[in-house]
Amino acid sequence: MKLIVAVIQDKDSNLLQQALVDADFHATKLASTGGFLRSGNTTFIIGTEDHQVDDLLELIRLHCHSRNQVISPISSLDANTDGYIMHPVEVEVGGATVFVLDVDQFKHF
Repeated sequence: MKLIVAVIQDKDSNLLQQALVDADFHATKLASTGGFLRSGNTTFIIGTEDHQVDDLLELIRLHCHSRNQVISPISSLDANTDGYIMHPVEVEVGGATVFVLDVDQFKHF
């Protein structure tokens, strides 16, 4: 048995959630926040049998897409920019960060 932890961008969460339901994967959905861009993410926790991991990873890959986004740099806490002009920059966001963990024991009560 494996435990899959998938951190995805909020924009992809509803499509992935529906795809998981359609494919009969049971998941717990948690709201989370990314550290770098401080933007909303969704974390799915999914328990599955070893032989279903590849199908699950493919489902995540198909429904979680990278995209470019223009952001304004976050100023430092002391608000000292020393004369630098902070221009918006384009960064790649989205996709999925997925952890596949072995489960030693599983109980359902």
